[in-house]
Amino acid sequence: MNTDPIADYLTRIRNAIRAKHRVVEIPASNIKKEITKVLYDKGFIQNYKFDEVGPQGTIKIALKYNPVTKQPAIVDLQRISKPGLRQYRGHEELPRVLNGLGIAILSTSKGVMSDKEARTLNVGGEVLCYVY
Repeated sequence: MNTDPIADYLTRIRNAIRAKHRVVEIPASNIKKEITKVLYDKGFIQNYKFDEVGPQGTIKIALKYNPVTKQPAIVDLQRISKPGLRQYRGHEELPRVLNGLGIAILSTSKGVMSDKEARTLNVGGEVLCYVY
């Protein structure tokens, strides 16, 4: 049993990037699927696929690298809100990651979205992680 599935998700991606893997396979959940969609929309991953095999299913993520320098598109992933200490922010105090170069992924009442989308919709929520 895993106590923090989002931290496990981020760690699997982080480890796959450090090992220079092209594809990483992660056990699926609804929140992980939504985070994967945000990462894809913002250009941090190349592609993804949801496999509904078994009771839980899996997410296959194709990681994105620069074709010339072979540097990964994701430099770092940081878990912010943890099960022991949740981090909530209103729309006026949403964090700017690397002065706007990175994104903060939030879980709001209108779904999982990036900090920039939350600012335009004037909604706050739980700050799940930073990606840059």
